[in-house]
Amino acid sequence: MTDLKFEQKRSLSRTEAADQLTALADALRKGGDVDLEFGHGTLSLKIPDDLRSEIEVEVDDGEIELEIEFTWPSRPARKASARSAAAASTTGAPKRKRAPAKRAQTGAGTAKNKRVKRAATKAS
Repeated sequence: MTDLKFEQKRSLSRTEAADQLTALADALRKGGDVDLEFGHGTLSLKIPDDLRSEIEVEVDDGEIELEIEFTWPSRPARKASARSAAAASTTGAPKRKRAPAKRAQTGAGTAKNKRVKRAATKAS
């Protein structure tokens, strides 16, 4: 079942057809939210940066039919690079491990070494 369908059939002059295609081309070039005028109404669309196209020409019973079709998802998927950038901004860069701080040593050595020396002096 179709969520929404807009269809318009009418006779146009070559200039009117060109104007309609120009409006569509401008909307495609601009991208984002666009409004297309059709007769007495306006059709608003969100056009993504990437879309699929199909062009079909059919000659049958002395009539030429030219179809130009553009297709894109109604809810554009997020690009992988955008997801990665978003994840990096929320988690931050990986943290580096710091080396343990070294204890300042004085001329006689650390506190542990001083206790060992005192104990050795008392024993002698």
